[in-house]
Amino acid sequence: MPRYRITIEYDGTSFVGWQKQSNGPSIQSSLQDALFKFTHEKVQVHGAGRTDSGVHAIGQAAHFDLKKVWAPGKIEVATNYYLKPLPVSIVACSRTADTFNARFSAIERHYLYRILPRRAPAVLNMLRVWQVPVELDLKKMQEAAILLVGSFNFATFQSAKCQAKSSLRTLNRLDVVKNGEEICIYASARAFLQNQVRSMVGCLKAVGEGSWTINDFISARDSCDRQRCATVAPAHGLYLTTIDYPNEL
Repeated sequence: MPRYRITIEYDGTSFVGWQKQSNGPSIQSSLQDALFKFTHEKVQVHGAGRTDSGVHAIGQAAHFDLKKVWAPGKIEVATNYYLKPLPVSIVACSRTADTFNARFSAIERHYLYRILPRRAPAVLNMLRVWQVPVELDLKKMQEAAILLVGSFNFATFQSAKCQAKSSLRTLNRLDVVKNGEEICIYASARAFLQNQVRSMVGCLKAVGEGSWTINDFISARDSCDRQRCATVAPAHGLYLTTIDYPNEL
């Protein structure tokens, strides 16, 4: 059976998340329904990351198998046709090795979180950024972010619902940069815990607004206590941007 790899972008606002669930529409089920209308096959689409409700994606990756060989371009165009008017789009499709697995073959995942510190309503970016009504200290946030890069027990930043067997993770990047009015936070790791990025962003925001000191931040990190986490950043400011794979795949 030929295996295909796709790259997907979506607006997560109206979905319950990536994974198919009984309580509402998901990105996974939307893709599977569109592929069925096109191929008349019941297809299981396997994603690289299970984004939560409200989280967006610029470069989510997934794979699926078909019984019939189709031209990748045909799959892309036809599936996008049947996805309309949902805010989901396949932006790339290719044949891939039978050993390729969108989730387990990934060597790094990249996320972006957008914060807009201003009082005026963000009418063009509603549910696209986390708007906070106060100025944030960029340098303090950068100072705190560096303290999370490396290998740590990230239990403080782990959702109580997370099913990971271990909260030990290695964070390869956590950059805080100014982009126009916005503060953009870039996070990269092989794997993240559920809610890890949003929890880290919430704590960085607490430092930026002055309600936490750097010592408060370090203490929360080292406590490995979920109760010590600051308010978790909302889902709508988070974007899954890229998934990296070995060159041979």
